[in-house]
Amino acid sequence: MKKVSAAMSREDVLVTTDWAEENLNTPGIVFAEVDEDTTAYDGGHIPGAVKIDWKAELQDPVRRDFVDCEGFEKLMSEKGIGNDDLVILYGGNNNWFAAYAYWYFKLYGHNAVKLLDGGRKKWELDGRPLSTDPVNRERTDYKAKEQDHSLRAFRDEVVEAINQKNLVDVRSPDEFTGKLLAPAHLPQEGALRGGHIPSAINVPWSKTANEDGTFKSDEELEQLYKDAGLDTSKPTIAYCRIGERSSHTWFALRELLGLQDVKNYDGSWSEYGSLVGVPVETGEQKR
Repeated sequence: MKKVSAAMSREDVLVTTDWAEENLNTPGIVFAEVDEDTTAYDGGHIPGAVKIDWKAELQDPVRRDFVDCEGFEKLMSEKGIGNDDLVILYGGNNNWFAAYAYWYFKLYGHNAVKLLDGGRKKWELDGRPLSTDPVNRERTDYKAKEQDHSLRAFRDEVVEAINQKNLVDVRSPDEFTGKLLAPAHLPQEGALRGGHIPSAINVPWSKTANEDGTFKSDEELEQLYKDAGLDTSKPTIAYCRIGERSSHTWFALRELLGLQDVKNYDGSWSEYGSLVGVPVETGEQKR
């Protein structure tokens, strides 16, 4: 398996709940919570953690796109995050939106970022403290880099990747086959057609996590993707519905397993499933 770096280890991209509690007040370390449920933070959060609202703060208010470089700089500055700070991201539901934010940070060149392994779930299972105190950090003058497109796939590249690269559909089997357009607990909207991109393999993102929300071992992850038919000699593009679940898979493949060429297609099915003139398959994965 081709690695990004021979020296890469989990400690480079993950922290444990023990480490996190020991470093809550360490200068230069900022904890940030990012949840699908944007109200979860208000009911109790890791002491000192700032809140990042993925809907209101990470999305462009006019275009269907991310905040641009200037917008990311403004957000980081308002949150009191400096260029040299180590940011520890966490959230609920196996860190799915925290992984989304992690990908944003990497996209804009902030490499000093890690996930709290297990996220909010593991923190609460451990019986660790939560706080409802408001957190206001001193404003910084953050400077972001331009987007690193080696981490981001766009629709034309995705179409060209059919039968050429690994396309990993990380949605549920019902979404993959076309039975559903979105996760079962959400409104069935966001795309005109159900199904999947031809030649894609289906590896639901949640299969990478243990019951306590932590990531499975490297050996378990390697076996998971091997069994699904991932060819590690080829570049890989992960996708879901809006790009948050595929960020979690991107993290597992690139940051944990060390695959060199892995991109997240954030347009995902909400874009691809509404395009005119592109192929769509339904039914189970072809072997």
